[in-house]
Amino acid sequence: MKELSVRAISGAIYALLLIGSLYFQTGLIIILALFGIISLMEFSKLIKLNAFAQYIIFILLYIFFWFICIYKSDVVSSDEATNILLVVTIFVNLILLKDLFTFQKIPLFQTKRYITTTFYLSSGFIFMLMIANFKNTFTPLLLLGAFILVWVNDSGAYLVGKNFGKQKLFPSISPKKTVEGFLGGLFFSCIASYFIAIYTETLNSTNWLILAIIVSVFGTFGDLIESKFKRQAGVKDSGVIMPGHGGLMDRLDSLIFASPFIYLFLRIVSYVS
Repeated sequence: MKELSVRAISGAIYALLLIGSLYFQTGLIIILALFGIISLMEFSKLIKLNAFAQYIIFILLYIFFWFICIYKSDVVSSDEATNILLVVTIFVNLILLKDLFTFQKIPLFQTKRYITTTFYLSSGFIFMLMIANFKNTFTPLLLLGAFILVWVNDSGAYLVGKNFGKQKLFPSISPKKTVEGFLGGLFFSCIASYFIAIYTETLNSTNWLILAIIVSVFGTFGDLIESKFKRQAGVKDSGVIMPGHGGLMDRLDSLIFASPFIYLFLRIVSYVS
């Protein structure tokens, strides 16, 4: 009972910090930067990267794209810079996805450690920032909707998997995940997308439905990839900052991986509308 209470309190603090920051643009920028640095610390420990360069890279990239989000400058070719980051990030994520299926252990030579910290983790937080400031307009409800879809997907997958799960989804990495759980999470996310569309008045219900599918699929992949990194490191959690939950990255792994794909979809929608 005590452990459940601790878990509930730490989860509530995390949710309040996140949701509270969505009402203030500066607050959200600070919170995402702080979450990014903490997650980077946890991930660097997982992949045994004992260096400081990845933090400098994160801070410089974050400040640069924060400047683009808030003060779109004609001097800096912001669209080109964003497109380059998006293409490289998705390419690196697809390589990690390939590694998930083809390698018993994800190769982690020194160069790849810096590539993953930059274009897997750091980029994930940058695209969260850009989703919340899409087209240079403060749009926190887009990011909140993405978080809600992640939370609904995780809860739905847990409930359905626990009660009806039989077919293992990826037993070598995450024995508790089942195909039935994945489909349950996807189903509840699709239902939630309808209400998100109504109450946020940001995108139409069709676009939010597509986003629900993107979040469920790529969020699940993100969770599996982080689980594989943890299994290679021989640890259960990425950290201990959230009692009862583990590390901060354990709470954000789905959206870290899914955020560039969400941003890509938003870009596509903005071009065709």
